[in-house]
Amino acid sequence: MVGRDHVITEAGRLLVYESDGLSAYRWPPRAVVLPASAEEASGVLRLLHAEGIPVVPRGAGTGLSGGALAPEGAVVVGTARMNRILAVDPPNRLARLQPGVLNTRLSDAARPFGLYYAPDPSSQAACTIGGNVAENSGGPHCLKYGVTSRYISGLTLAMVDGELVQIGGAGRDPEAGYDLVGLVVGSEGCFAMVVEVEVRLLPLPEAVRTLLGIFESVEDAARAVTAVIGEGLLPAALEIIDQGTIRAVEASVYAAGYPTDAGAALVVEFDGTQAGLDEDARRAEACCLAAGAREVRRARDATERLALWQGRKKAFGAMGRVAPDLLVQDATVPRTRLPEVLGRIGEISRRYDLTVGNVFHAGDGNLHPNILFDRRNREELERVEKASKEIMAVCVEAGGTITGEHGVGVDKRGYMRLVHGADEIEAMRGVKAVFDPRGLFNPGKVLPDEEAP
Repeated sequence: MVGRDHVITEAGRLLVYESDGLSAYRWPPRAVVLPASAEEASGVLRLLHAEGIPVVPRGAGTGLSGGALAPEGAVVVGTARMNRILAVDPPNRLARLQPGVLNTRLSDAARPFGLYYAPDPSSQAACTIGGNVAENSGGPHCLKYGVTSRYISGLTLAMVDGELVQIGGAGRDPEAGYDLVGLVVGSEGCFAMVVEVEVRLLPLPEAVRTLLGIFESVEDAARAVTAVIGEGLLPAALEIIDQGTIRAVEASVYAAGYPTDAGAALVVEFDGTQAGLDEDARRAEACCLAAGAREVRRARDATERLALWQGRKKAFGAMGRVAPDLLVQDATVPRTRLPEVLGRIGEISRRYDLTVGNVFHAGDGNLHPNILFDRRNREELERVEKASKEIMAVCVEAGGTITGEHGVGVDKRGYMRLVHGADEIEAMRGVKAVFDPRGLFNPGKVLPDEEAP
């Protein structure tokens, strides 16, 4: 169906598929199949379904919740060869593409038409649109522009038995019937395999203003975020990184010129029409200074803007200098509770003698505590798991939830009952069963194990 070169069964080649961006879990798949088209994907799924073999769809493997891992006996169906942009429709601000297209490549293709694709995960140079659909990915600019679900207008799905089904899309009334596109976006590959995507594009902003606030503590930076929002401003992005992360970035090839003695750095960005942006930037700078910023830098051109963003965008990559493994937690708390929650995360990391670097979308309270460790050290790994569970409980107690954009996957299924009751979880099982009655599509993800009677 796909050619001999695109069916991988050799143990050495399968190693690169045994984990995703969350390296704490290692599940080698039975095989990996790489179709190049919707029709090939359909045929592969039809065959695997007939044999009763579980299937795990996988994009670039940049996910951070273990969502693309293959349970024992499962086959990974990857989208690496499904990487074509099929059409860009500037008058309607739409594009059609295969799921393996890199996020940043879509904006590159749209830019000559004065358009771009808004969701921008930090991994956008490596992650794929299909993976973004599965996780309902966000990114630094989701504060103003929202997450993936806002931009997906249509999908073509290969169902578990190989049937190709189109939902949504140009020319279809989005108000007629159920919002099936909204149901599938964020379903973490548990319902079907996305084989084609129709996305909405936005016009490039006329102007951008980017600020970098330098603070003595991450709590002060968090208070500045509350002040900016309380001032009635709507930045495109409000992003914080803490001292440990700053030092890792500055010691790496991604060095951005952040002062390594700073407790935290806050990136503030406004975009839109030229009129009023300078005033917004001035007011945001005043908020930062009032919250204790010792310095506020302002980018004068595109090059300086990229430099100010460098430390935030490359933070995860830089962490590899500190430890071989990284567990990125992903919880969302009310903005006003950020200083308190960050303080408690610091206390937990000290109690378990762990290094935790905080990188997060402060504007919507989406925290990413990065726990650094070596998975070969069994005792350290146990401490990581305990600390991770406590951090999640702290976020939920503060009025938050267990994920902001990285999904549930394997890592957080045990936390689902912290935020969902038995009836809700049972309803989710019912929705899963409609798409996948035999439980063969990405099994063992998202939903917790059924409780013993």
